Amino acid sequence: MVKRGILIGRFQPPHKGHVEVVKQILREVDELIVGIGSAQESHTLENPFTAGERMLMLSRALVEAGVDLSKVHIIPIPDVNNHAIWVAHVVSLSPPFSVVYSGNPLVQRLFKEAGFEVRTLPMFKRRIYWGAEIRNRMIKGRRWEDLVPKAVLEVMQEIKAVERLKDLSRTDYPLR
Repeated sequence: MVKRGILIGRFQPPHKGHVEVVKQILREVDELIVGIGSAQESHTLENPFTAGERMLMLSRALVEAGVDLSKVHIIPIPDVNNHAIWVAHVVSLSPPFSVVYSGNPLVQRLFKEAGFEVRTLPMFKRRIYWGAEIRNRMIKGRRWEDLVPKAVLEVMQEIKAVERLKDLSRTDYPLR
């Protein structure tokens, strides 16, 4: 029987920490479902990239890292904004899985209450590899390129990610 796990994240953007976590999880399971959370969100400061862009970035980064993509299923998971039905929503969108990987206490609680085995997500240099920090550095013109895999950097250059984030960070409110 195939042991399949699931990892859900926003991947805004996918970074080197994400790649390392996927590689670690694949040592424990035969296959991994990677859920692209908040799939309906894009073009905001918190969620600047589309689900398709994130799927492209992540799949290319995993290939670049030597991960066998036949063992990884990347799926979009839109928000339902209702914690009581969220696990059923995820299950309805996913191939079957038996173990959930997450570092998020709410996600852990919801899946535990639904009867799933939950394992704490192995964090990889969390203080360095953090989507909010990467997005902030991009907006402020600080060095961020070494925090993402080369494949992600290439996609981000193709979609003009820095320009997008800088545009999104502008405001029409006057400073006081």
